Amino acid sequence: KKIIKNYNDYNNPKVREQYGMLCSIVSIACNIVLVIFKLTMGAITHSIAIQADGLNNLSDVGSNLASLFGFKLANPDSEHPYGHGRIEYVAGLIIAFLILLVGFQALKDSIFKIIAPEKVTFTIVAVVILIVSILIKLWMAMFNRTVSKNINSATLMAASQDSLNDVMATSATLISLILSLYTDLPVDGIM
Repeated sequence: KKIIKNYNDYNNPKVREQYGMLCSIVSIACNIVLVIFKLTMGAITHSIAIQADGLNNLSDVGSNLASLFGFKLANPDSEHPYGHGRIEYVAGLIIAFLILLVGFQALKDSIFKIIAPEKVTFTIVAVVILIVSILIKLWMAMFNRTVSKNINSATLMAASQDSLNDVMATSATLISLILSLYTDLPVDGIM
């Protein structure tokens, strides 16, 4: 209400653009914080699961940037009164490519981690960071879903679902970290 002028005029293309840009910027900031914490804790604990989770958040930054530019370019301007609607498809393609790239890298690292397991170092700080990450991603999912429904945005609905997927992935990472206390099996690589 304080950031977007005429915040309840959801059919106004400028208001819609501002909502999309706000969601994208907030998501970028949250994901950058998560990347820093997870990559740092992954290195400290020797956990490939935490590092892969951090790389997933890095790909989310790329997705959020694509959304940001998609919202900016998709709206009408003086030269294109109907906007650049196809830009959303290009943004979606970029997002899909980034997700696949991170997924293949995580798969490769996980296979190496299963073949040559490295002892995961359990720390309470890592557990706290993962729990906070889950809470942040739940909030991001609700935030993007609420705005998506208000402005009828498939892009923000996809961002909301991606945040929920991240909650599941981070929960699996948390479970593997806790299980590392009780077993020498390569749970970290499997997760």
